[in-house]
Order: sequence, then structure tokens, then C-alpha cells
Amino acid sequence: MIIQLIIVIAAIILGARLGGVGLGVTGGLGLAILVFVFGLEPTSPPIDVMLMIVSVIAAAAAMQAAGGLDYLVLLAERLLRKHPQYVTILSPIIAYLFTFVAGTGHVAYSILPVISEVARETKIRPERPLGISVIASQQAITASPISAATVALLGMLSGFDLSLFDILKVSIPATLTGVIVAALFSMRQGKNLDDDPEYNKRLEAGLIKDEKLEMKSIKNIVYARLSVAIFILSTILIVILGSFSSLRPEFVIDGKTTVLNMPYIIEILMLSTAALILLFTKTNGIEAATGSVFIAGMQAVIAIFGIAWMGDTFLKGNLVEITQNIEGIVTEMPWLFGVALFVMSILLYSQAATVRAIVPLGIALGISPYLLIALFPAVNGYFFIPNYPTVVAAINFDRTGTTRIGKYVLNHSFMQPGMIATVVGLLTGYLLVNLYW
Repeated sequence: MIIQLIIVIAAIILGARLGGVGLGVTGGLGLAILVFVFGLEPTSPPIDVMLMIVSVIAAAAAMQAAGGLDYLVLLAERLLRKHPQYVTILSPIIAYLFTFVAGTGHVAYSILPVISEVARETKIRPERPLGISVIASQQAITASPISAATVALLGMLSGFDLSLFDILKVSIPATLTGVIVAALFSMRQGKNLDDDPEYNKRLEAGLIKDEKLEMKSIKNIVYARLSVAIFILSTILIVILGSFSSLRPEFVIDGKTTVLNMPYIIEILMLSTAALILLFTKTNGIEAATGSVFIAGMQAVIAIFGIAWMGDTFLKGNLVEITQNIEGIVTEMPWLFGVALFVMSILLYSQAATVRAIVPLGIALGISPYLLIALFPAVNGYFFIPNYPTVVAAINFDRTGTTRIGKYVLNHSFMQPGMIATVVGLLTGYLLVNLYW
């Protein structure tokens, strides 16, 4: 079992280093070793989770192709330029809302340059709003009703009679509280811009020009608004149907009445949303398939395919030995499972993949499903090592050089807001779970 665990971890580390589809394909390589060398029986691949993610990606990519994301960025820019002195507070809230609506943190790419420039023009250290905005875009993944991570957790907890609303009523206030508290701390992070030596060095060298960022024009603002409206209405409908099972279609099979499950509802509504956006906005489907949302989303699907399948196979093949060794410790200190979620998210670089790989173990160990909901924000740990795409993008967008990786690597611009947001989110989630149940 120990040798198998080493192989699993090695596959994860190797995949994270390769980047892109690397995480998924190395998961497949690890699975091959587990099956053909150690004789473990492969479990079923996570088809439902993958198809739900694909359908959400299709809808979000269609909205992006129709100009919906550009329109949201335009609204964000107007708000930030109207109240530039509050950029450190407003920026993470905007980043949070963008991810909450779209279901993917990669939409943050579109607003990071705006945040950086508004901060620089207002003589506010860009590191402050950029750092917490990246963290907010990650935290919102565990609050979005259509994110891969939330969908995966809902599927894991479906046997406990818990609805989508039960997850959201904890995860939304918990993560949002964590982001706001971290934003308040970020207002004092680092030296003031005028006192930063790197900024002054670049200023003297003429590397920073006093010019305003030109936003990309929207071809058809009416279609852009329509795409956003369709996407948001569909998301609201998913939340309603996920919260009230009595509103879902019912079918009689072999004399038994069954209710349409949430994976099918999400898949049907999101695919329909993509179709309606493309039809009503007269958008070419090829444009949707070539956008940044689609490319990043499909990488996530492949990652979940390989890693989750490998992880499930390892857990099922060694479940008895694992539970015998750690059941007592986890029973006495169940919060340690949150640490495991955080550490695995650092390695997996995906909230959804972490949920699919680790939460089944928590269920097998008998951890309360309510506690698993409270610990959900712990899967947002991939800011810890500063090489995630949104982290790298924020560093590159900051022309002043204040957003950076420190001398010791881990003392980077995202560590403080990330740790504060995660810890506060977990504490808030724990309090809410005890309040509700």
C-alpha cells in the first residue's frame, strides 16, 4: 500500500510540473501501474462530474464568445474607476462575483490588468488588490453553484439527503467572509507604493509609462448583455431546482417514482444555455471553442478524469488498511481532514480534483457530512506554491513590480491573503454548520 501511495503522489507531482493536461495524463499513467502491476481493480471513471463540468464550460465559453465576459469587465472597470480609493476592497468582491457566476476562476484573467492599472493610477500598491483578488477568484469556486468543485461535493454527499442549498448556505457566507477579512488586512500589506524600492527603480529607469489601459471594445453590447442574462438566469434556475426537489421532473420506473437528479439537470440546463446564447446572439460556436475559458476548462476535465480515477482506484483497493490506520486519529481530531484537503489541493492544483480524490475517504472514515461542508474551503490551497496561472498572471500584470515571489519562494504576495481567507472561511463554515444543524 505504501508503494502504491508513493506512485500516486509521484504521478500528482509529475503532472503538476508538466502543467496543462499533464495532471490528467500522469494520473492515467499512475492508474495503469496500479492496475497492471499491482492488480487493483479500476473503479468507474467520474463520468457525471466530467460531463457536468463540460456542460458548464460550454455555456461559459459561449458567453465569452458573445462578449459577455468583456461586458462584465467593462462594468467592473467603471465601478473601480468611479471609486479608485476602495480598489483593495472592491476588486476582490468583483473577482469573487465573476467566478461565482461563471463557475471558473480563470475569468479573473480579464479583470487583473484593470485592477493593476487602477491601483497604480491611484498610487495604491497594486500588490494589495491583486493578491486578494486572485485569492477571491479561488475562494469563489467553493461557493459557485455551477463550479466543478461544488458539483463534485454535491455528488459525494447525495446519499445524505443534502441539497445544493445546504452546501451554498454555508460555503457562500464562509468564503465571502474570509475574502472580506483578508481584503481588510491587505490594505496594510507591504510598503506604500511611493516607498517601494522596486517601483522607484522601475520609475527611474523609465519602465513605467503614465498611460491608461485601453479596454477591448465590445462588438455588440446588446448581444453581450443578453448572453450574461441568459447565463445568470440559468444559474439561478439550477440553484432553485437543486434546493427544492419537488420542482424537478418525476418519472415512474417499475412502479417507483424517481426524481430527476442534479447531474442531469445541470447538464441539460447548461447545454441549453450554451445553445440559446449561440442562437440568440448569432455567435459562431468555433469562437466559443477557442476562447480561454474553454481551453482552461477542458484541461480541468482531463485532470479530473485521470487523477480522480487513479485516486478512487487506490482508495477502493486499500480502503480497509487505510481506515484501520487513521480512523482513530480522524475520529478524535476530525479537523485534521481539513489539513489533508488543504495539502492535497496544493499538489492537485484543482478544487474539484481534490474533492473527488479525498472526500470519499472522509465519508468512508465516518466524518460528518456537515463537517465536510464546513471543511470545503480547505480545498483552496493551491495559492501556497506561487505557480498557478492566475497567480503568475497577476505578477506579470503588475508593472510596478510590487506583486512578486519572495526570496524564499513561499513569502510571496498571495500567502497572507490566502491563509487569512482560508482560515477565516473554515472557522465561519464551522460556526454556520453548528448553527444550522
